[in-house]
Amino acid sequence: MDRGTVGSAQSGRLLVEVREEGASAVVTPAGELDHHTADLLREPLDACLAKGFNRLVVDCSRLEFCDSTGLNVLLGARLKAEAAGGGVHLAGMLPVVARVFEITGADAVFTVHDTLAEALADDSG
Repeated sequence: MDRGTVGSAQSGRLLVEVREEGASAVVTPAGELDHHTADLLREPLDACLAKGFNRLVVDCSRLEFCDSTGLNVLLGARLKAEAAGGGVHLAGMLPVVARVFEITGADAVFTVHDTLAEALADDSG
């Protein structure tokens, strides 16, 4: 299993862990996803796609905040993954983050799961 971390407690408010889980790349952002931290998530998502992972699972269980910039990072990754024949699955969203997706209607364009285990078990895209 390949593990990597982007960012650090000293450099920002977002840490991102990436690991391979079967045919999926599991990306776990922890902290606040906003204008200042968006590239800390964009870069590992793009790297996973460049490695040939077209099925991305974003474990949102440790994501405490997401603004429109963060939402756009996830939407961009979704478009790239779908163009490659895959998709982006979101798992374990906290209510404050889920609300952003509900308000914007973005929850309708992502496959959203209650838990990471459910997302990994779903064999679609």
